Amino acid sequence: MVETRKLTTILAADVAGYSRLTAVDEEGTVARLRALRHELVDPVIAANKGRLVKTAGDGTLVEFASVVDAVRCAIEVQRKIAVRNADIAHDKRIEFRVGIHLGDVIVEIDGDLMGDGVNVAARLEGICEPGDVCLSGAAYEQVRDKIAAEFVDLGERELKNILRPVRAYAIPAPPNAGRTRVNSSVPSAPVKDGPPRLSIVVLPFANMSGDAEQEYFADGLTEDLTTELSRMPGAFVIARNTAFTYKGKAADVKAIGRELGVRYALEGSVRKSGSRVRFNAQLIDAETGAHLWADRFDRELVDLFDLQDSVTQELAGAMNVELVDAETRRGQNKLNPDAFDLVLRAFSAINRGNSRENVSESLRLFEAALERDPDNISAMCGIVVLRSARVSSNWSEDRAAEIAAAEATALRAQALDPKYPGVRFAVGFLRRIQMRFDEAIVEFMAVLRDNPNHVGAHSELGWALAFTGRDREAIDHFTEAIRRSPRDPFLFLGYFGIGYVRYEMRDYEAALTALREAIALNPHFSWVHLIVTASQWALGRETEARDALAAYFRTNPAVRTIAGLRANPVSPRLADDDNPLYEALRAAGMPDG
Repeated sequence: MVETRKLTTILAADVAGYSRLTAVDEEGTVARLRALRHELVDPVIAANKGRLVKTAGDGTLVEFASVVDAVRCAIEVQRKIAVRNADIAHDKRIEFRVGIHLGDVIVEIDGDLMGDGVNVAARLEGICEPGDVCLSGAAYEQVRDKIAAEFVDLGERELKNILRPVRAYAIPAPPNAGRTRVNSSVPSAPVKDGPPRLSIVVLPFANMSGDAEQEYFADGLTEDLTTELSRMPGAFVIARNTAFTYKGKAADVKAIGRELGVRYALEGSVRKSGSRVRFNAQLIDAETGAHLWADRFDRELVDLFDLQDSVTQELAGAMNVELVDAETRRGQNKLNPDAFDLVLRAFSAINRGNSRENVSESLRLFEAALERDPDNISAMCGIVVLRSARVSSNWSEDRAAEIAAAEATALRAQALDPKYPGVRFAVGFLRRIQMRFDEAIVEFMAVLRDNPNHVGAHSELGWALAFTGRDREAIDHFTEAIRRSPRDPFLFLGYFGIGYVRYEMRDYEAALTALREAIALNPHFSWVHLIVTASQWALGRETEARDALAAYFRTNPAVRTIAGLRANPVSPRLADDDNPLYEALRAAGMPDG
C-alpha cells in the first residue's frame, strides 16, 4: 500500500509535571484537565481552524493548515490558562508546554499522523518551559513577520531520536509581574513630574454572579482588554500580572494610580441573570478619582468565549475614543501644545464624526504636530489617511495634488517603520484611492494578521474587494467591521459599504436598508445619498430619487455634476460615463457638467 503523505503544521502539547500532579490528586487533576480542555482548549483550537488529531493522557496532538493559525492558537491557549492560574497555588497549576513544527507527515487511514514531522513537534514540546511555546526554524520562518510576539532564538538543539539538530525559537510566557507596554512602535509621551499620558491599568473585573464559571469569564475579559488597549498608539498599559494583585480587594483608585504611575483606571463588573450577562464599566481619573465615562452592556449568554471577544472589542473601541478625549481635555489649556498633544487633538476632532469640517481640522492638527516633530509617525499616518479620505469623499479641490501630498508623506512613514500597522493601513488606504487594489489588499491583510480587531482595515479591505468584483468577500468584511465595533464613530462606513455592494448586485431593497442605517448614523456623508438616488430610481421611485439627490447637493455643494464625479473616480467603473449610476443620476436631475 502506498503511503499518503502531506506537508502540514503539527502542534504537540502536554502538561508540565503531570505525574507529580496526579500523584498528589489523581481524580482531581484528571477532572480539572478534562474541564480545561472542554471549556478552553478545544474552543480555541476550533476557532483557529485546527483539527484535533488525538489526546493521550495529558498529551494533545493538533493539525493546522496554517502555521500562523497554529501559533495564534498556542499563544491564546497559554494566555487564557495563565488567567485561570492566577489564583491557584503554584504546585496545583495545570500548565502546558507546546511545540510547533512545519513538516512532512504520514497520514494513517484513521486520520492519525505519524513520522518525523510529528516527532519534531513532540521533542520541541519536551524542551519547552511551562507556559511557553517552542517553534522549529521551519515554523518560525512562516510567522516571523506575521505574529506580534517576542521570539527568543534557542539556537541549534539536539532532539532525542531526531537525526539532525533543529533550530528552535521560544515564545516566552508573559512576565510574572511588572508593567508592560505592548505597543512599542510609538512611545508614550511622558509628562514632567507626572504619569505618562494615555497610561492606564485595567483592574480585574468583579464577578457579581456568585458563579465560578463567571469568575473565569471576568478574568479573561480583564486580560483580553489589557491586550487590546495595549495596541493603542502611545498607550502605556500595566501588565495583567500586576493588575491581578488587586483582585478581590477594595480599590482605592487614587492610591493605585500613585503606586503604578498611571493616569487612568478602568474597573467593571460582570453579573449573570438567567440567560443574560450584564457588564458595567467605568473609566476613572486616577489622579482625582473622578468618573470620566461609564456604560452598561447587556448580552445574551450563548457562547462564553464569543461573548468575551465581542465585549472586549466593543469596550476597547470605546476606551480608545474616551482616553483620547480625556487627554485632549487635559491639554486644552496649553498655550503651546507639543506634538503628542496635537496628535491627540487631531484624533479627537475626527472622533466627533466624519464631516468635511472635522476632517479639515484633524488634518490641520496632524500637520502642526509633524512641524513640531518631523519623525512623528502617528501624525504621518493621520495625514495620509485624511488626505486619502478627502479624495474618497469627493471633498478634495485638487485630486492629483492631494494624492501626491499623501504619497510623499506615506514614503516618509515607510522609511521610518514599514511594518508598523498604522503605516500599513495608511498606505493601503492610499493605494485603494489610487485604484491599486491588489497592493491595497496586501496591506490591509497584513494589518489584520497583526490585529484582527482593526475595524478600519476590515472596512477598507471591503472597499478594495468590492471594487475588484469580489462582492461576497466585501460584504463579509463590512459586516465584520460592524460586528467588531458597534459603537464606532465610523460605523456608518460599514453600512454604506454593504449598501453599495448590494446596489452593484442589483439588490436595491437590501441596498436601501443598509444605506438608511448609514444615513441615520451620519447624514452628512454625501456619497450615501448618491447610491440612495440610484437605488430609488432603479425601483421606479422618482420622487424619492430626486429627494435623495437634493440631500446629496446639501451635503456636497462643491461637486454638483456628472463630470465632477467622473473627475474623481475611486474605481475604474466610476470613470466610465456609461456607468448605470450616472444614468440614474442624470435621470434624477444631476446635470452633465
